[in-house]
Amino acid sequence: MRANYKMQRLFVEGDLASGGTISLGREQAHYLGTVLRMREGADVLLFNGRHGEWLARIAVLEKKTVSLDIVEQTCPQPSPPDLVYAFAPIKAGRLDYLVQKAVEMGAGVLQPVQTHHTQLSKIGRERLEANALEAAEQCGILAVPPVREMVKFDRLLADWDPDRSLIFCDEASGTNNPLPILKTIGKRKLGLIVGPEGGFSDEERRQLHALPYVTAIPLGPRILRADTAAVAALALIQATIGDW
Repeated sequence: MRANYKMQRLFVEGDLASGGTISLGREQAHYLGTVLRMREGADVLLFNGRHGEWLARIAVLEKKTVSLDIVEQTCPQPSPPDLVYAFAPIKAGRLDYLVQKAVEMGAGVLQPVQTHHTQLSKIGRERLEANALEAAEQCGILAVPPVREMVKFDRLLADWDPDRSLIFCDEASGTNNPLPILKTIGKRKLGLIVGPEGGFSDEERRQLHALPYVTAIPLGPRILRADTAAVAALALIQATIGDW
């Protein structure tokens, strides 16, 4: 079921049920009243990642609080996406874009990974979570992907579920066409890892190629920036063996 793109959507923490009422704080009151210029009686869509999507009507809208009456469920809670997206953090700004687009493209888990060439040793996890939440609100997604703590590359591979295919973008591939390679994977649990600017080190590439559940794919004849490669790879996976 495609999302209703004509109505404003908000993520809330509280429970959602028919006939209930939910109160929100200053930040969301400011967003609805000042930014969107909504008024009492206006309809919005609410979701919390647990109870599906609900139509709600603004009952009280003040500077510091907003109260909404929950009218009816518009969409049941779907199963969360099962695609694990592992990525080496890049510069702020571009990292925001990378996280937002990964959520839009159907990533179910966001896993930062520290590789040999990773530029950042620490990430602002709360900022990434805010970007994921914003993308979910805008794109009709009802299950906000969790942002995991950053792990080292070796630990990621050591803890990886061998029943889950891990796809990685290999700029040294001998072909430019990823489609025949992806189709050999079939309908399995999926994961994708995208390296940093500068790509994976030779040792990391050797480790990946040595694992039976890893599949290397090219991304065409041009060298792509890390954030571009992430979007391109996710689109290819979803269109061939994913949920498209």
